[in-house]
Amino acid sequence: MPKKILITGGAGFIGSHYAQSLLDGHRNALSVTVLDKLTYAGNAKNLDEIRELPGFRFVRGSICDADLVDELVGEADEIVHFAAETHVDRSIADGAEFVRTNVLGTGTLLEAARRHGGRRFVHVSTDEVYGSIATGSWPEEHPLRPSSPYSASKAASDLLALSYHTTYGLDVVVTRCCNNLGPRQYPEKIIPLFVTRLLAGCTVPLYGTGENVREWMHVDDHVEALERVRTRGRPGEIYNIGSGVELTNRELVAALLELCDADWDRVEFVADRPGHDRRYCLDSTKIRTELGWTPRRDLRTALADTVDWYRKNDEWAA
Repeated sequence: MPKKILITGGAGFIGSHYAQSLLDGHRNALSVTVLDKLTYAGNAKNLDEIRELPGFRFVRGSICDADLVDELVGEADEIVHFAAETHVDRSIADGAEFVRTNVLGTGTLLEAARRHGGRRFVHVSTDEVYGSIATGSWPEEHPLRPSSPYSASKAASDLLALSYHTTYGLDVVVTRCCNNLGPRQYPEKIIPLFVTRLLAGCTVPLYGTGENVREWMHVDDHVEALERVRTRGRPGEIYNIGSGVELTNRELVAALLELCDADWDRVEFVADRPGHDRRYCLDSTKIRTELGWTPRRDLRTALADTVDWYRKNDEWAA
């Protein structure tokens, strides 16, 4: 019998790439159920390439629906948990939904996994839980200092997941990744927002002076790291997934302007957002040494490919 994988948030950006990767690579060995509420950032079109494949099933629903979650977790052998509210600006405007989905929803999944027992639970998190770092990079043991309601809700869900390993022996593994880019990302994040606006002839808003620093990685490299963690990660461990490639937002925008044949007169510098972390940087030594993972996609090529995808798929974000 194929191993049954439940992917929450699998119609979102990273989740849909992960679901596609599983079915492309293990079509006869795995079956995949995607649970997604299809909020603004979950797009059913993201699943078009795998919708008709044997072993795929889509269920529309919320991770806060205890009865539905219990049923699906009971059927699954493993859970890979992407479902979350993710946009910092939205959390600053109203953090209640972030607490409900990211904390209570994760708790609902963990409780179901505890009741049914024996299931690997991969909890997909973010580098933002660490807060800002001026120099160097965070190891997995670094204290969590989240700055926004979004990152605080993710930090809470990380700790909740790890507590289920400590208290109940649940087979939990947590990942924390840097910023991702690639096709099918909802255009509120900086790259798809700027690319779609620049290609449409519009201006783009850049926070502050644009000197905030982020690590960047193509979504395919993240997906490969997650698969290493799912299949070989040690229970109760945290794995940072970082590229080591840092750009200021200003450097990123300069690259996007060039790729979109636009100039700096299309950029509007706007007031910085509250609590804007200055710099993120992950120490990903553990996943590289323990699981043999390294990112393979060159950032410049990945950016060009991403811009080209949005240029050819302008109707996707409509």
